[in-house]
Amino acid sequence: MSARQVAKVVLVAAVVAAALYLLYRIRTVVVLVFIALFIAVALGRAVDRFERLGLKRWLAILATYLTMLLAVFGVGLLIVPPIVSQTNRFIKNVPHYVDDLQKNKTIRDYDRKYHIVQKLKTGAAKLPSKVGDAVGALRSVTVGVFSALVQLITVLVMAFFMLLDGKRIFAWVFAELGPVRGPRARRIADDIYRSVGGYVVGNLLISLIAGVGTWAVLALLGVPFAVPLGVVMAFFDLIPLVGATIAGILIGIVAAIHNFPGDAIVWVVYLIVYQQIENNVIQPVVYRRTVQLHPLLVIVAVLIGASLLGVLGALVAIPVAGAVQIFARDWWQLHTADRRAPGMGPVGEEVPEGA
Repeated sequence: MSARQVAKVVLVAAVVAAALYLLYRIRTVVVLVFIALFIAVALGRAVDRFERLGLKRWLAILATYLTMLLAVFGVGLLIVPPIVSQTNRFIKNVPHYVDDLQKNKTIRDYDRKYHIVQKLKTGAAKLPSKVGDAVGALRSVTVGVFSALVQLITVLVMAFFMLLDGKRIFAWVFAELGPVRGPRARRIADDIYRSVGGYVVGNLLISLIAGVGTWAVLALLGVPFAVPLGVVMAFFDLIPLVGATIAGILIGIVAAIHNFPGDAIVWVVYLIVYQQIENNVIQPVVYRRTVQLHPLLVIVAVLIGASLLGVLGALVAIPVAGAVQIFARDWWQLHTADRRAPGMGPVGEEVPEGA
């Protein structure tokens, strides 16, 4: 290897290392840009629908944002008052719940051995002071909440400009790629756009079904916090595979406190049945029609996403995996076509003799 080649390899390695170091230093910005891109793709269908109603592009984006804001406000209006009132009622009634537990024969047997009721009463007596401590802790995180709000506004602004000029930017990129690679890149981008948009809509629909079903069961049982717990189930159900289980455990604890073991048994039976229906009927239909991922790939993608970005990574793992699968499928089709046509170039053009 000549000195020129060695210098070239060292220079390339240095440039790659510098680029990786730069990405590491600006990783927070990269994550925000990625989130903004995901939001832009997820909201693209809604913006297109408003635009088809005759609104200009920027007005369609603002209408979509306003619809989201009204939806969040409506959910908050539906949830916050019951949470406040029922939480206060729950705190006041905790000693009564503890006394009710003593009426259960199974609990009495365990209580004689482990003094469960006495420990619960001691904890219930400390609960109001703990709530006060929690309020003080909430005040201490005001700066963090403000920072998160600033990041949210930044992401929404970036998503706004992506939605506003994204089509023109991609059209320019496709034109610059030429008459052969341009249509191929456009086809891949359209597939990813449909995949992510369909996944978001489908996942929201599944979460809505989970939340409404939870509310109906808890309301029939007379369990307190039926509406807030239904929202908790809908929110956690957005996390694939494990979200509904985590919410189900939390809701099961509340049901057991309300009426043990009757309500707890009913809830566990419902949760098992619903998860079977969701995992084996609803989710496969959604994923097959949108991202077209094998269940094993879904599990692996969620685990990788959760390990990298936590809950956010788990939420976006499936559409990202779907996008990677689209790229891989396109590459494989092109590679297979090249092998079947040895006299053709990498993009289907004839290779002239002597080339």
